[in-house]
Amino acid sequence: MPNLNVAVLGPQGYSKDLGKKGTSSDITFYNLKRGENTVTFIEPSRYPERLAPLFFATSLAKKALLVVEEIDATFGELVTMLQCQGTEEGYIVLRNYLVPEQLESLIKGTVLERYEFVEDDTIALREKLLEEAESLESGTPSENEKQGTIPIDHFFNVRGIGMVILGSVAEGAIRKHDTLKVLPGETTAQIRSIQKHDDDFDWAAKGDRAGIALKNVEPEDLDRGVVLTNDDSIRSEATITTRAELVPYWPSHLKEGMVLHLGHWMQFLPAKVISVEDESDWHRPKITVEMEKAMVYRPGDRAVIHYLEGEKLRVAGSLDLS
Repeated sequence: MPNLNVAVLGPQGYSKDLGKKGTSSDITFYNLKRGENTVTFIEPSRYPERLAPLFFATSLAKKALLVVEEIDATFGELVTMLQCQGTEEGYIVLRNYLVPEQLESLIKGTVLERYEFVEDDTIALREKLLEEAESLESGTPSENEKQGTIPIDHFFNVRGIGMVILGSVAEGAIRKHDTLKVLPGETTAQIRSIQKHDDDFDWAAKGDRAGIALKNVEPEDLDRGVVLTNDDSIRSEATITTRAELVPYWPSHLKEGMVLHLGHWMQFLPAKVISVEDESDWHRPKITVEMEKAMVYRPGDRAVIHYLEGEKLRVAGSLDLS
């Protein structure tokens, strides 16, 4: 059962004509299923008043569907977020008589330059995305694929079952009865059962949207952003020293004492800047940040830098998590 995760960025509720509404909080999921093929649409429900939902929706997605009704500051922020996330695949729908030529200069040099312009036709979009889901690799993971990682986006207690988490597998594969570390922290949990789009499975692989019933874990051990993994390479650090890359139009130097928000997987963590070394290019400073809660990541990943005090631009750049 291959699954395709798509961030839908545009007017609220656009996805209601693409799939069936599912879990809803500050991000809302819509599910489309035909045979063994599934597409999960994710909308940032409380954006633009809050920036975190936009980060979460784009973090979960392999592709983006950008619905443009006007060229304004919000459009610029969406382009910047997709660029910092490295979301290289997607589609653009234009409304209100906008034409592609009006966007060309604004998206030149960004990942959106490679997006396909498509008609505002939800029936055709459903068919197109289901076909893309069908083309994804699927099948039971091999026995050699023994490590997996799934960040939590929602969790709840179900009578007679226990704790259930919802999330999308970020790497590898997880299996029924696996014992997973609950990071950050020292707790472990065992997988009781796995569901994907309401069907029971013995496994879930990268890209799959899954509900996981857990044993040996308490509600206080869980939160959005907590990561379940049996991959020993996954790290958990509260202080990180690394290089940042600010977007070209970021207006000023990063400074000691600034409070940024770092986004990675389903984490969106306040991070105080402890030191800054600008060297020859202040758009690529080496910085040290300190967080009250450890960030969980795989070496080689990157985090998105947000500055919530910014008046116009709130997406500042990215951070190398080496």
